[in-house]
Amino acid sequence: MNKINYQKETDRIIGKINEQGTLPKLLLHSCCAPCSSYTLEYLSNYFGITVFYFNPNISPKSEFDKRFDEQKRLIESMPVKNEVKLVRGDYDYSEFLSAVKGLETCREGGERCFICYRLRLEKTAQLAKENGFDYFCTTLSISPLKNSQKINEIGFDLAEKYGVTWLPSDFKKREGYKRSIELSREYDLYRQNFCGCVFSKSDISQTVDNDN
Repeated sequence: MNKINYQKETDRIIGKINEQGTLPKLLLHSCCAPCSSYTLEYLSNYFGITVFYFNPNISPKSEFDKRFDEQKRLIESMPVKNEVKLVRGDYDYSEFLSAVKGLETCREGGERCFICYRLRLEKTAQLAKENGFDYFCTTLSISPLKNSQKINEIGFDLAEKYGVTWLPSDFKKREGYKRSIELSREYDLYRQNFCGCVFSKSDISQTVDNDN
């Protein structure tokens, strides 16, 4: 099956927004400040954005809090064309563990991760619908380690389920990931070396051990 170029889909939607001269409301799920940096720089030109920091997969709680603080600091520090707001989601690590039960030994980037994408995106879609947002989206596709095709597949599925429009994206395109690294350096952002859950941290440790 041919892969879809979701950056072109984003361009198409933004082109229509420019023609209409409107400022639609976007609920943007964010996993961390570094991943949101370029995404906010880019999308804040066309949307009124509320960042939704919802990541029950992150462990321990101190890591969750640290990433939220960095997200807040970035939003307060970075100049943007249109206002960016921030909403902190509830933290319940057991919610994540329950969702991925039975998939603990899956490889990183596989089915366990897909369920984690859906867990976070479903909450985002629900909140977007309840609060009258025009679009919802996530920063996850900026990572070269994340499956953007699967992220968008889940996004469109949830859009149909909840009746709110999914903004297709692949933010790593056009050197978006490279720009996120530059912005992380510029704002001295904390860049974690694992996705967030205990399983991803274990995979990193095993890779390091195997390389020694």
